[in-house]
Amino acid sequence: MSRVKKKFILRNRHVFITDLIIIPISILAAYILRLELFEIFDTYLHSLLWMIGLSLVIKPIVYYLFGLYRRMWVYASIPELKLIFFAVTTASLLVSIPMYFVLYRHVFYSFPRSVLIIDWVLSLLMVGGQRFSFRIFAENLRRSSHSKKSEALKQVLVIGAGDAGAMMVKELQRNPQLAMRPIGFLDDNPEKKGQTIHGIPVFGEIKSLPKVLSFHRVDEVIIAIPSAPGKTIREITNLCRKRNISYRTMPGLYELLGGMVGVSRLREVEIADLLRRQPAHVNDEQVGSVLKGKVVLVTGAGGSIGSELCRQIARWEPKTLVMLGHGENAIFEAYLEISEQFPSLDIQTVIADVRDRDRIDRIFGEKKPAIVFHAAAHKHVPLMESNVDECVLNNIGGTKNLLHASLANDVQRFVLISTDKAIRPVNVMGATKRMAEMMVIDAAKISGKPYTVVRFGNVLGSRGSVVPLFKRQIAKGGPVTVTHPDMQRYFMTIPEAVYLVLQTAGMGKGGETFILNMGEQVRIVDLAKDLIRLSGLEPERDIDIVYTGVRDGEKLSEDLWNDGRKFGKTEHPDVFYEEGQDQLTGKALQDAVEKLLDLAQAGKKDAILTYLDQVIPGASVRSSQSINLTAIDS
Repeated sequence: MSRVKKKFILRNRHVFITDLIIIPISILAAYILRLELFEIFDTYLHSLLWMIGLSLVIKPIVYYLFGLYRRMWVYASIPELKLIFFAVTTASLLVSIPMYFVLYRHVFYSFPRSVLIIDWVLSLLMVGGQRFSFRIFAENLRRSSHSKKSEALKQVLVIGAGDAGAMMVKELQRNPQLAMRPIGFLDDNPEKKGQTIHGIPVFGEIKSLPKVLSFHRVDEVIIAIPSAPGKTIREITNLCRKRNISYRTMPGLYELLGGMVGVSRLREVEIADLLRRQPAHVNDEQVGSVLKGKVVLVTGAGGSIGSELCRQIARWEPKTLVMLGHGENAIFEAYLEISEQFPSLDIQTVIADVRDRDRIDRIFGEKKPAIVFHAAAHKHVPLMESNVDECVLNNIGGTKNLLHASLANDVQRFVLISTDKAIRPVNVMGATKRMAEMMVIDAAKISGKPYTVVRFGNVLGSRGSVVPLFKRQIAKGGPVTVTHPDMQRYFMTIPEAVYLVLQTAGMGKGGETFILNMGEQVRIVDLAKDLIRLSGLEPERDIDIVYTGVRDGEKLSEDLWNDGRKFGKTEHPDVFYEEGQDQLTGKALQDAVEKLLDLAQAGKKDAILTYLDQVIPGASVRSSQSINLTAIDS
């Protein structure tokens, strides 16, 4: 530590001494540029000496106050350049004031005022040039050392010559310990072809990847396009895999929200990357106006969707973020991550069960949330078929308690996270979520408040989803179990789904059911094959795929809205809303909820299933049979 500090002081002491030499040289040069040499010593010597004396006192003090002697100039960049400009300009102004308004009028009467401007320009060049020479010298040393070891370094081709790619290359160049040498870019912007970025050439468009791999030694391909669609990533990874070239990627745009691009963010390509869609950015300001400065409460804050909601909400500077959940470990882990990234944010953790009405009422009375995102729910379809009463008490009873507390405490906005399985439900989980939707929409009509529902399909990587199951089966050597070769589902990444949920928060007027654009449905067997290939194996050769058969009441594909219902567009191209719904309202809905809760308290599973089919339009829950937990489709 002491050695590092000693080097730092020595370097800036040299900078200070050099400044003392530069100051009189700059002034003398300004006089010479302005006047004939003999005139300086004959007529203007008095003013020259005064200006040098004042500058030697004033300028070093100003430079010190601006921090020009407390910088590691080997890492100088644009911010340091701005700092030099303001420091030199301030110092020149402070020298000009006494020179022109005091000394020129009372001490000497021959003073070429233009030398003040010339000295300012020369000082900028000399002071800035001196400091940036340190960086140039250090960069040359690094490149010299880098070139000597280049044969042993991993040769890296960067896909994407935008901001992310440029930052990636710059970091690789400045950190030789990473042992990676960028050799070129590929980018679809035709204006960049043939250009160089940080000394690295842009070879051409992404479609020229096969040619580049054939003519250049490439050890690794880095995909540095956060907005790249899944189709592009799939093509790149397939080509790299066939040539046995390793590949990594930057996270997608929604994962990078609030974060920085850097080598540390590089990771292996995941299944979510292959399903990326082109992101749409609309009205971020609306989200900020809804969340900023508000007390925001998220239920299920330790879960996959809930924790990502908290991460993205934290970006918008709420007054307080209340993380409510039942599992203490999950809440604690999510809290640690978010508090590290947003240390100044007031985050309050609450361990509570949404089924406990008295506890929920007390929490809302104490915290006074303005906005509630309700993500707490039992969602695992097969498990809920075996725990019908628990599913009703949590998904329906919990929503009832939260709505009661929200209305009693004047919560301004309430957003329910729902699922595509709520449409014509064939399982208990979907049916209970459909009841929860009815309750939220009814509460909006009664209160006139913007209480809304957001419905979307499966999210990749969430707890209990098919992806972790497939990964475990692949790790064991297979087989991977799929119910049917034509089984398909909607999929979306968790960060993207949450981003769109937050977009809807500012759109709701009251009682809307927003539907997220999930893109095209994906065949489950194709998903399984992609996961097998990402594991470095080949489907049917290294890992078998076994079809277990469609179960009673199971759909080959899901729906996001009811047949015959119209859906309208919102200001966001990936968010729609459903116009009109067949549902219970008012007293009929309240009676249905109470009856379901009574049946659940009594543990009457069969009666619950029968009643759900009676009160929910299009439901066929009763026909569902027991489900094999290890052969699921979503």
